[in-house]
Amino acid sequence: MPSNVIVGLQWGDEGKGKITDLLSKNSDYVIRYQGGNNSGHSIHINNRYFILHLIPSGVIYPYVKCIVGPGVVIDPKCFIQEIKNLESMKINTSKIFLAKRAHLTMPYHRLLDQYKEEYLGKRSIGTTHRGIGPTYEDKIARMGIRALDLLNLKNFYKKLKWNIFFKNEIITKVYKKNPIDFESIYEEYIEYAKILFDRIIDAVYEIHYAFYHEKKILFEGAQATLLDINYGTYPYVTTSSASTGGVCIGSGIPPNFLKNFIGVAKAYCTRVGFGPFPTEIKNGICDIIRKKGNEYGSTTRRPRRCGWLDLIALKYSCMINGINYLIFTKLDVLSELEVIKVCIKYEFRGKIIKKFPANIEEKDIIKGIYIDLPGWEQDIYNINEYENLPKNCKKYIRFIENYLKLEILLISVGSERNQNIIKNKFLFNNIFF
Repeated sequence: MPSNVIVGLQWGDEGKGKITDLLSKNSDYVIRYQGGNNSGHSIHINNRYFILHLIPSGVIYPYVKCIVGPGVVIDPKCFIQEIKNLESMKINTSKIFLAKRAHLTMPYHRLLDQYKEEYLGKRSIGTTHRGIGPTYEDKIARMGIRALDLLNLKNFYKKLKWNIFFKNEIITKVYKKNPIDFESIYEEYIEYAKILFDRIIDAVYEIHYAFYHEKKILFEGAQATLLDINYGTYPYVTTSSASTGGVCIGSGIPPNFLKNFIGVAKAYCTRVGFGPFPTEIKNGICDIIRKKGNEYGSTTRRPRRCGWLDLIALKYSCMINGINYLIFTKLDVLSELEVIKVCIKYEFRGKIIKKFPANIEEKDIIKGIYIDLPGWEQDIYNINEYENLPKNCKKYIRFIENYLKLEILLISVGSERNQNIIKNKFLFNNIFF
């Protein structure tokens, strides 16, 4: 049975957690395929909020098996704490599993992340200091420690010993900081090994078994396409493949396992941290959007930069990911605005362009060129049928669909699980039921 993929199409924070939770209802498996605990997915159900950093968003359903895949980097401390938090909220965590091949984020990764940002000063890229980048660096350098090493403490001891020796050379000689202690880290991770022993599985065989037994599988990504290591606004990107291409790499599956590529986009844009942002709003409208949309990082609580919908970037992301269907979130946030701007061109290096550039440098200024659409100035958070949306709201949706040449399947009009409008019910039910 071909599987579905959910991917973010902007700079993250599009509401993928809510959408994954919604679509997980009819899934047997939800599999996270990349990233680490430097991102967060928020789920709002009956006035309860669940913030997930590593565990797939399908965990709220007791019958869904959740796998953190080989392409994810895992901070065991964060992972275990997340499980405890869910258990304290009476959520069944017995179906949460961790891939043997997933690499572990170690305490020295977090320190190196912080020290490097401090060392770079004005040239830093604004990481979360969670150690994600250094973990992936060790993975590529073939120095990483994987979850399966927790199952063989003799191997773990040797690998940790070498890593700490090597990292201390960098920490003391480059960053001029105090060395880290081997024994305390070793003892800490022995305890993690005991807790996680029964959750560490060979996820590749589990996923293939599920596919050949026609289980319904939903693949969930973190971050989003414009933060992808290859196709995002480099170097202001994450350190993994956040596009649909990352699913095969991060889960150990062939492309023919996949059928529906579902892109999630906000009705506007946000970005956390540094980097180019062509449609950024730098007036009072930004404050209105940030307040109404609660635009603060789930992981860091940093205020997000807010901007108008960027259709050039969105079309680029849909192309990269091979998006079949679009899900549109946070449309309700724009309800107070009299005029809504939509970016359809860029001004870049003295030229007007209609393509998303690969070569935006630090010194470059890239500006959006907009078309103005009339707002609807009416709350829509209680509407659950597309026909009942205000006239101008439907015009906004049709304009986006015509530009992208894609159909919007579902529109989210609030943070609660049930605050959605299924625009094409026949198609939606055919895909997910």
